[in-house]
Amino acid sequence: MLSTIHSVAINGLQATRVLLEVNIEMLKQQREPTFVMVGLPDNAVKESRTRVRSALLNSGYPIKGMFDVAVNFAPADVKKEGSGFDLPLAIGQLCAVSNDLTMFQGMAEGIENYLFLGELGLNGELRPVRGALLASILARQMGYEGIFVPADNVREAAVVNNLKVYGAHNLKEVVNHLLGNAEIPPTEINTRSLFAAAQNHYDYDFADVKGQENVKRAFEVAAAGGHNVLLVGSPGCGKSMMAKRLPTILPPLTIAESLETTQIHSVAGKLKREDTLIATRPFRAPHHTISEVGLCGGGGSFQPGELSLAHNGVLFLDELPEFSRSVLEVLRQPLEDRQITISRSRYNVTLPCSFMLVSAMNPCPCGYYNDPYHDCTCRPGQVQRYLAKISGPLLDRIDLQIEVTPLPIRELNNAPTGESSAEIRKRVVAARALQYERFRSYNEERQQTSEENSHPLPQVHCNAQMNARLLTQYVALDEQASTAMEKVVERLGLSARSYERILKVARTIADLDAVKSIDYDLTPEVLATVVNSPVTVAHIAEAVSYRNLDRNTWGE
Repeated sequence: MLSTIHSVAINGLQATRVLLEVNIEMLKQQREPTFVMVGLPDNAVKESRTRVRSALLNSGYPIKGMFDVAVNFAPADVKKEGSGFDLPLAIGQLCAVSNDLTMFQGMAEGIENYLFLGELGLNGELRPVRGALLASILARQMGYEGIFVPADNVREAAVVNNLKVYGAHNLKEVVNHLLGNAEIPPTEINTRSLFAAAQNHYDYDFADVKGQENVKRAFEVAAAGGHNVLLVGSPGCGKSMMAKRLPTILPPLTIAESLETTQIHSVAGKLKREDTLIATRPFRAPHHTISEVGLCGGGGSFQPGELSLAHNGVLFLDELPEFSRSVLEVLRQPLEDRQITISRSRYNVTLPCSFMLVSAMNPCPCGYYNDPYHDCTCRPGQVQRYLAKISGPLLDRIDLQIEVTPLPIRELNNAPTGESSAEIRKRVVAARALQYERFRSYNEERQQTSEENSHPLPQVHCNAQMNARLLTQYVALDEQASTAMEKVVERLGLSARSYERILKVARTIADLDAVKSIDYDLTPEVLATVVNSPVTVAHIAEAVSYRNLDRNTWGE
């Protein structure tokens, strides 16, 4: 008999419905039964025949050796990967034998209204799989009544509303539910309340940082405009400590951003059993021995890389010159386009990777160049060679290059408690609200174009993401500021990209001043009065002060 079970194939961030057509024929003579799979199954899918046979036997469904089995995965031109087809394959076999075995009669009734996803252990236990959230989203979009997933995946899948999500611990629970013997209660989650409760729960706070007021100001500017940051300083001066606190002053994630981020982590298998939505901005800090594939994603079986896992959050690269040169150069295109396309012989996947790059490095091999309390022991030319490990094009893409100077112990002990992350975040959120209002019409225009062409265009959320058109429109310099900027470019020998980056940072500094002038009144009507606040010489001067490595004399 033939049965059809509905499941999901996950390719990158794309979920595709898959129909498992399971045909079973009773053996009419003594011979070894056959088990054939077609429809581009990979090795993990082909191995499921062993897991499924053992799971059926150990769950009390002894059909092994009684039937020839043929399985077709449709559509046949979509690659089927992973172990998530175990559960639908087992259910498909039981439905197909329902006419021959009385105990399974009625099991196939209404089965077309559900999706099935899950890996089976040899004892029938259901184990978690990747991409349960994407499968759940697809189920709702295609009008399914519900979806069956492993219990460890049920919370992430239940994020989707208006869909019955059943989390089962083993195969027997699913079968009993379908037979009407013991119902599995659907899992329901109040997504918005859980999301609100989990927001802004961080283990760090800028109140722990004493002194370093200029660096904290730079972080505030970076957070307000979404700018990339490079910290240069001797060992122990607080570079990593402050970088870890950057997410605490970024604007809270929106529901849309949270869902997008959670989907990436779901595909990567990074969600824990108790996780629903990722409610705080990701902070990824890969070791400097990471490979290009580890950073970008890919591999024989596709896996998102650190760039995508940091989407809507922070990517922190500590000891920047110690990373492989080829790994660092991979950052160029994602920093500009906010997405990365991975092309391999077996797949072509485009992933979002809109993140803030925060990096840290020592100024020289010994670590003490320009340190007021230690002598640098590097030989002549070593400082320049050390800095040369970071290419000019990559440095151009880093908006703020900050020199961090260590504080003396006496000053550190007597320094008052710093400003809290919540207080800094208030100003950052206000500046971002102004930018949202500024780019509203532009984003609506892009949204309409995306819908007409069925090709999504990235939205502009902050100043760092401005293109040339927006930069010309919203960073109009007066004569004095324009003259000052020309002198800076000539004296420092800046590239056109560096020039644009300075203008974007100056625009952010002007925004922080503008929202302060309206006492943080964030109503659209009030924000509209300061949307076009001028960028002055003072804003240009502060922005230029954050480009320490552009000084020709640095490192000499």
